[in-house]
Amino acid sequence: MLLLASPELLDPNFTDTVVLLLDADGDGAMGVVINRPSPVPVVSVLAEWGDVVAEPEVLFRGGPVSPEGALAVALLREGGEVPPGLRPVTGRLAIVDLEGEARDIDHAVDGVRIFAGYAGWGAGQLEGEIAGGDWYVVPSLPPDAFQADPSDLWRTVMRRQPGELAWHVNRPADPELN
Repeated sequence: MLLLASPELLDPNFTDTVVLLLDADGDGAMGVVINRPSPVPVVSVLAEWGDVVAEPEVLFRGGPVSPEGALAVALLREGGEVPPGLRPVTGRLAIVDLEGEARDIDHAVDGVRIFAGYAGWGAGQLEGEIAGGDWYVVPSLPPDAFQADPSDLWRTVMRRQPGELAWHVNRPADPELN
């Protein structure tokens, strides 16, 4: 699933973001912001992963939690098997063990995206934010996390939503000023 920040969400860490939800259970939830590339090239921080990283080959700002750490997501090749070093999340997406070797997974992935930090919520916190209107929860497509130009990802994902939800793509930040 994806979390699209609604205009009501005023936290600067999440304004206009698209979050790929990677895990959610009774203890909380975690995901990564997939539309905030940084200017830092992956090869300057994790050189050995440079050959498998999808364009743009930069670190992404995954969220405000542990920004000094790194988390990686891979897009698995269609119909391929999942090698050691990858933990399937859903469909063609998997979390990458960055302690492993990039060459051990290169044959099995169409790309890897590396995130500095992540977004995390405690038990019940995300549910409360969704109920309060801070997030739109929508289905994800495997390529969403691997857009070469993620600058318009929020609008792209919103446009493909059914019914009235798609209307929000043109909604002003403060509808009362409309």
